[in-house]
Amino acid sequence: MDRDWGSKPGSGGAASAQNEAIDRRERLRRLALETIDLAKDPYFMRNHLGSYECKLCLTLHNNEGNYLAHTQGKRHQTNLAKRAAREAKDAPTQPQPHKRKIALRKSVKIGRPGYRVTKQYDSETKQRSLLFQIEYPEIEDNTKPRHRFMSSFEQRVQACDKRYQYLLFHAEPYEIIAFKVPSTEIDKSTPKFFSHWDPDLKMFTLQLYFKTKPLESSKVPATSVPSANGTAAPGVPPRPLPPLQAPPPPPPPPQGAPPPPNPVGNPSARAPPPPIGASQPPPPPPPSTANGPPRPIPPPMAGTGAMASFTPGLRPPMQSFMGQQIQNQVHFPPPLPPNMGQ
Repeated sequence: MDRDWGSKPGSGGAASAQNEAIDRRERLRRLALETIDLAKDPYFMRNHLGSYECKLCLTLHNNEGNYLAHTQGKRHQTNLAKRAAREAKDAPTQPQPHKRKIALRKSVKIGRPGYRVTKQYDSETKQRSLLFQIEYPEIEDNTKPRHRFMSSFEQRVQACDKRYQYLLFHAEPYEIIAFKVPSTEIDKSTPKFFSHWDPDLKMFTLQLYFKTKPLESSKVPATSVPSANGTAAPGVPPRPLPPLQAPPPPPPPPQGAPPPPNPVGNPSARAPPPPIGASQPPPPPPPSTANGPPRPIPPPMAGTGAMASFTPGLRPPMQSFMGQQIQNQVHFPPPLPPNMGQ
């Protein structure tokens, strides 16, 4: 039985307007998620309740798809246009910077030019110089070659080396050529540094002088100041010690003076004692140097009593103990004077 209305058997019921709207929003949400990044949307905000807000339209949304569907709607698009018109009206008019457009020349290069480099040396100023002669026979009309200095850190052809720099020459339609020269300061005074273009011979000439460096031998070596403890400064070799000098000989003794005595510490080098006579008492035994130098004999004290009969100036003979032998002789102590016992 054929039906003129409704869906076919087995295909399901016909979608209502509500179901079609849901399906449309779902398709828009999937499409927006693929093309729009919500992290970059300035009006997208998530509140403390877990829902989403549109700060431009002040609307609440339950999920991201609902917010993306709102952004594609008429209300959100109208508010975006109003916001853009208001910001353009409030913004002050600023003059736009004039950008000069430079037309890039596209010319066909015909190769490298011919060149000649001459090394020179000035014996008066002790300076070294270089003379460059570049030939441009096919140079374009009403143009002149140009040159410039380039640091080793500006180029990308060779490894950077701070000891060298590059001198570049260029003229259309030739390729740029460069010369690697020492990275020494160049003397750019008028008579020494000059460039000249000869339009008849089609030759560009440039001459430069390098400034001289002070010789190391002309530098005065710094004197090392010794420290307080006698050691030299770090990194400075120590000074050589002066040669040892012998002490000067003692002056000769004057004529008629007695010979100087021998040192006290060597008793064996003493002069021999004088011979013992009948009127001279025997000499005292040598003092022992173990306990220090010998003590001087105190002078006798003048007085009365037992020492009244002592006569100064006469030295009594050395007395010794009973039975002590001195020079193979036995001496006994003399008897006491009669007045000693009183």
